[in-house]
Amino acid sequence: MVRGRSLGAALHGYSAGSRELRAADLNGMFADPEIKAMLCLRGGDSANQILELLDFGLIRANPKVFVGYSDITNFHVAFNQRAELITFHGPMVSSNMIEDFDFFTKKAFQTALRLGRTNSMLLENPPGQEFKTLRPGRAQGIAAGGNLSLISALLGTPYELDTRGKILFLEDVEEDTAHVDRYLYQLKYAGKFDAAAGVLIGDFAGQSNRYDPGYLVEELLRDFFAGYEKPVLMNIKSGHCKPMSTIPLGAVCRLEADAGRVRFCLE
Repeated sequence: MVRGRSLGAALHGYSAGSRELRAADLNGMFADPEIKAMLCLRGGDSANQILELLDFGLIRANPKVFVGYSDITNFHVAFNQRAELITFHGPMVSSNMIEDFDFFTKKAFQTALRLGRTNSMLLENPPGQEFKTLRPGRAQGIAAGGNLSLISALLGTPYELDTRGKILFLEDVEEDTAHVDRYLYQLKYAGKFDAAAGVLIGDFAGQSNRYDPGYLVEELLRDFFAGYEKPVLMNIKSGHCKPMSTIPLGAVCRLEADAGRVRFCLE
């Protein structure tokens, strides 16, 4: 439901309320001192509609825990860049917590939330899932990114992702190989990979290729990043997958691709 209202009364087209109503709710939650955290119910569509209606000065002055993924990428990028918030690419209420809040997902989420009280956190995958080194090397920078298709859609807008000196994190779901290829080249031609210090590749659940089922995202990424001179680590189990890790976007990321190690800290 939209804050304080029944869903039936708030529905507008295919969204859970008009853009003005949803923006007012989000601004109001940041302004409310009794609210300490915002855990998104689910992803979906239309988050980009309200970016221009958000009060980033208010949001910057009232930092809160903010968690979600998928369409929530729009908010991660805007909050990280416009309000300098650390946000969490992590589990959502309906998508993860109610349906199946497994032990690993819960532990990874709790570990990420403790980042402000600990010096750093080491990113882990679920047992039996290893990180894969795509390009060797070490890099350090602010973690930024989220859903690949949504980051591509922000190009050319005032909310475009700035990757300069950052560790770029990407994931997606149920995309054809050709679509993933298109999004990657959009970012490449926009200079986003050249500007980044390194890349983390998250989960690509439900990915398919109707022309060649043997050529999926891993094979595509190996071709795409051939010759790339910065570190790339893939098979990060964060995104539309279960179990999932939580990524603190906006935190400092220390990437050691050779060793398959990713550490986050506040400075």
